[in-house]
Amino acid sequence: MARGRLTDGRHADGRPTDGRPTPDHREEVRLPLPPTLAATLGCDAVGVPARHGFRLMTRLPRSGCVFADEAWWWWIVPAGSDQDLAWPAPARYATGGCVPGAHPRLIRHPEATTPYTPPIPLYLMVCQLAGATPVWTPSGTGGRRE
Repeated sequence: MARGRLTDGRHADGRPTDGRPTPDHREEVRLPLPPTLAATLGCDAVGVPARHGFRLMTRLPRSGCVFADEAWWWWIVPAGSDQDLAWPAPARYATGGCVPGAHPRLIRHPEATTPYTPPIPLYLMVCQLAGATPVWTPSGTGGRRE
C-alpha cells in the first residue's frame, strides 16, 4: 500500500488518488512522534472527526499518542493495523502517519514507552461509534483494501 493513502483509495486528506483536485484539499503532514517513544512496529494513524474525539479517547482502556486539530483526532497504531479489518466511516486510516491538517498537535502522551494505541479495542470503539458491525476477513483473503 502506498504511503499516505487511505484504505478506500483516497489520500489521507480525502483527495481521490487519480490526481483530481478537490475543493477542500489540505496538505498532508506526518504526525511527529516524541523522540523518547520507540515506534518499532512502524506507524500508521486512525482518525475520527473531532466531534467524536474526546468521547472515544475517554472510553478506550488505553491510548497511545493522540494528535488533534480543529477537524480530526488521530490515534497512532502499529503499521498494518488495517490488515484484515474494514475501518468504518467516519474513521480514516492513514498509512505512515501522514494525515491531512494544519499540523495536528500532540494532545496525549502515553505513560508507556511506545506510542501505540492497541488497534483492536480502538477498532471496536470506532465500530460502536459508527453503528457498524465489526468485520474481520480471514488472513490472506484481501482484507486490506488498496
